[in-house]
Amino acid sequence: MAASYAAGLAVTFGPVARAGPSSPWELSRTVAGKGTRMGDAMQMHTATALVDAKVIDPSAGIDALIGALRSRGHRVLGPALVDGVIVVRELLAGADVPTGVRVEQAPGRWRAERSDDGTRFSWTPGADSWKGAVLPQRSEVLRVRRRDGSWVTTLTTPPARPLALFGARACELRALDILDRVLIDHDHPDPRYAARRDGTFVVAVTCAVPAPTCWCTSIGGSPVAVGGFDLRLTELADPDGHRIVVDAGSDHGRAVLAEIPGTAVTELDRVAVDAVGRDSVRSIEQRFEGLGDAAAPIDGTDLPSVLGAIDHHPHWDEVAERCLSCGNCTAVCPTCFCSTFADETGVDPDETVRLQEWVSCFQLDHSNLGGRPVRATTAARYRQWFTHKLVTWQEQMDSLGCVGCGRCTTWCPAGIDLPAEARRIAAQDGGS
Repeated sequence: MAASYAAGLAVTFGPVARAGPSSPWELSRTVAGKGTRMGDAMQMHTATALVDAKVIDPSAGIDALIGALRSRGHRVLGPALVDGVIVVRELLAGADVPTGVRVEQAPGRWRAERSDDGTRFSWTPGADSWKGAVLPQRSEVLRVRRRDGSWVTTLTTPPARPLALFGARACELRALDILDRVLIDHDHPDPRYAARRDGTFVVAVTCAVPAPTCWCTSIGGSPVAVGGFDLRLTELADPDGHRIVVDAGSDHGRAVLAEIPGTAVTELDRVAVDAVGRDSVRSIEQRFEGLGDAAAPIDGTDLPSVLGAIDHHPHWDEVAERCLSCGNCTAVCPTCFCSTFADETGVDPDETVRLQEWVSCFQLDHSNLGGRPVRATTAARYRQWFTHKLVTWQEQMDSLGCVGCGRCTTWCPAGIDLPAEARRIAAQDGGS
């Protein structure tokens, strides 16, 4: 289910202990669980003050940070530019992080472009998300082998090294929190997912250049992470120079920060960091100005009520005429978690491997009951995905299933824009 349409290239899906009391996970969960209207995001980006912070060099500082994490035993995953696409890869040094890369993004389109500005984080993520690191697209669950007349079952071993997620955006942290609620916090936790999440170190990055498809500010989020991270990076490139402000969000983060060479944060730095968040929020809001009621999204807090009771809305058939039912949107979504299990036997008849693999609600057999699919049409499958994300998930998880990252819009080969479709349905149904 690799999503490769928009870039014309094959995009692969790469492979915290749950943070303790000293970390801001609970703050993150509180924010994620409450709808945030667009205007509120302007205040939200300053929710975490720069208390434990320092200024580092965009080149040597990033290299030192990755080195510090590796020396502590972490396997560092982060952004890398491979064949013109931003993907998640293991980082060995600061040079592995893209430099001078910007992204052209629109419904059904993603293109990386080179820039001579030397910035490290002026791009927006590609199809890869951190979901692939903690819930791989395809993974082994167990292995059964016949030995001496009996069957021996071997479970997969936990990862040898804890992960460090380098360069996570605020929307992606909220997505990880949603996955945690589903796969750890409920009555039947997934031990393999929990093992991958155990001890994870998170380095967040303020989203200073949001894509035209981003809509986090109207879905309860902000371009600036307010929780769920150990360290947060904010890149500054202004008349005072090119630099990165790093601030800690946990005791673990403070310990790592102490190992990285840097200078004290000045008042000018604090003002500049605040401006980055404010300008980013403004950039997202400008996407919807002048587009009219049918194109602008509604506030996330209104979605469950406005979009309720729309099972038979005529708009589903209209969308189905454009939708290919390819499942790209679910493959790139950082919160979609549907999986299937299958036993495979190779040439050795004495051994069977049980595998877990992503599946999509756009697959015809996803809703098979009694030998036939309940959702047999593209319209029914699109409606299921759409309403689960924006309506019924609120009842199940106390939050929406969408974090506003825009991946489903960007990587849709038909260019179907989720927030625009939500607004159209609400407008036709008399919502606001």
